[in-house]
Amino acid sequence: MDEMQVVEFVATYLKKKGFSEAENALQAEIQRTKNNSSSNSNNNNNNAVDVLNDPELSKFFRSLSESEDSPTRYQDEYSKLRSWTYSSLDLYKHELLHVLYPVFIHCFMDLVAKKYIQEARTFFNTFREDHEMLHLRDLQKLEGVLSPSHLEEMEFAHSLRHNKVNIKICQYSYELLLQYLHKTQSTTMLGIINERINFQVSPGQPSTISDDAEVVTLIGSNQDAANQINQKEVHWGLLEDSIENRLEKMGGLRSDSEKAEGENKEADMDENKKRTAEGGKQGATVKKLKKEKATSATAKAARPEANATPMAPRVKSELALPVMPIEVEQSILEDLRNRVQLSSVALPSVSFYTFINTHNSLNCASISHDGSLVAGGFSDSSLKIWDMAKLGQQTGNSVSQGENDTTPSEDVLGANGAKRSYTLFRGHSGPVYSATFNPLGDFILSSSADATIRLWSTKLNSSLVCYKGHNYPVWDVQFSPVGHYFASASHDRTARIWSMDRIQPLRIMAGHLSDVDCLQWHANCNYIATGSSDKTVRMWDVQSGDCVRIFIGHRSMILSLAMSPDGRYMASGDEDGTIMMWDLSSGRCVTPLMGHTSCVWSLAFSGEGSLLASGSADCTVKLWDVTASTKVPKTEEKSGNPNRLRSLKTLPTKSTPVYSLQFSRRNLLFAAGVLSKS
Repeated sequence: MDEMQVVEFVATYLKKKGFSEAENALQAEIQRTKNNSSSNSNNNNNNAVDVLNDPELSKFFRSLSESEDSPTRYQDEYSKLRSWTYSSLDLYKHELLHVLYPVFIHCFMDLVAKKYIQEARTFFNTFREDHEMLHLRDLQKLEGVLSPSHLEEMEFAHSLRHNKVNIKICQYSYELLLQYLHKTQSTTMLGIINERINFQVSPGQPSTISDDAEVVTLIGSNQDAANQINQKEVHWGLLEDSIENRLEKMGGLRSDSEKAEGENKEADMDENKKRTAEGGKQGATVKKLKKEKATSATAKAARPEANATPMAPRVKSELALPVMPIEVEQSILEDLRNRVQLSSVALPSVSFYTFINTHNSLNCASISHDGSLVAGGFSDSSLKIWDMAKLGQQTGNSVSQGENDTTPSEDVLGANGAKRSYTLFRGHSGPVYSATFNPLGDFILSSSADATIRLWSTKLNSSLVCYKGHNYPVWDVQFSPVGHYFASASHDRTARIWSMDRIQPLRIMAGHLSDVDCLQWHANCNYIATGSSDKTVRMWDVQSGDCVRIFIGHRSMILSLAMSPDGRYMASGDEDGTIMMWDLSSGRCVTPLMGHTSCVWSLAFSGEGSLLASGSADCTVKLWDVTASTKVPKTEEKSGNPNRLRSLKTLPTKSTPVYSLQFSRRNLLFAAGVLSKS
């Protein structure tokens, strides 16, 4: 290899790796050398570097001249990088481990792109176990990549290949990584890291393990586009003419002492009514409610500042809101006046509804705002509603919750001829995946695998409207806080806004890269949030249909969402059991909440917004201190102190995964789940 060949080889290498500035500089130097070669040939020959005999340069060019496309280089260099990372100091190890996953998947995809299919499968199967705990769903998708064409045809793989991964890392960890790569001459790993990873280097100490959920930005997301969208203005306040606003003008909430006096007077006069309104048929007696409120009063007296939060701004509605009947408004106002004030030292009572004998066919559960009605959606395409006021009137043998129905009369008669404990609604032609009551409880919506949404009347016990528009199964449907409008989420990657009086959608929200699995309305009805299998949450303007926020940080599909009552914060729960609290105005994660060991299927804020309840497939309900989680001192924010993640209490069930959570207007927490025999 003569000197000219070496120069050409280096120029080709620089061009291949995209080092355009270095390539231009080299070409300029070559041209200058040629121009001066005739006059300075003797001097140049005396002073030239002996490329062939220089040991360092020879070693370097030998490593480059070895087939850079050799599949063994990927296996060897990744294996060495993995061993070095796992042997690093504990202080820096968890930061360095974040680099392994993106390097692993891009090594695999590079091998596939170069048509080393068998070597790619061997590499994938050798190291996949390292990443299964956090990235199982991604790995399952990549298993289907069997040829170079799949890299372009599969949207997930295509997105990975055309976007960089953002990783937060401290300065020292970053320098350690670069030193290792240069020292070991791991040119293949260095090329992948340079091309595929965007490091966000910060001075100071490494991030704590508790902050890991915020460290790695979602693979395949376009962070620049997200940042641009998140610059849009969001009006997160409450409606100007909301009932809460009117209540404040009328004098606000009653004090706890006034509530206690009112309870004593009301207990004798209206005992049955109160029990029904607060779900008392499930075992919560009036005495228990009194005890709960008395405890809350004591706690509030001991810590009056717990609920002292700044007033939310007021905004105008972008939707034409329905007129609420005066008697309904008065009833809601009365509930709000008598709301129990919760805090970290005054936790709610919980009324838990357990489905039995469902034969593994229950897909969803929903509870009305006052807890008087409970609905279940089943795989046999049926929707069933239980009235808590009538549940105790049935004989023991007639209570057959979730039992398969085969005859037309079984919505009336049970196995022994007694009246059944539920009302059966049939109309869907596929499994029912979601159900939601309107605020008054006189209507219920259900969504199904048959790609339709149905509106039912709980008064008439009949189907009223069938809404068609989605092309694939509809995973979730939610009434707006004021009723009349509702939103749906589907496998077709869209969310849609509807009104009860129109059979066609009013708006279609498209932008997610995968299924839209769940959604939630903002308190002021001007926005909806959608959670997707693409691991992002998006917030949409209902009036324009535009995406105004993209929330990136989850590592698995989003299964549940909740909005704080003041409209400032949003909580999202994912398949891995992680909950993230987001600030809607900035689009940033306030704090991750760690504790669940399985899917978080439901989230709910308390009436005043001081507590967050989460229900999970790990058979627990957890209560979180929102005030402590969202108001983090700047010193803790910089140091990453995990003490801000306040889990106040864990409420385990015997063997019941929690499907649904709902706070009543008076702050009683309702929960529902299905008894599991496993």
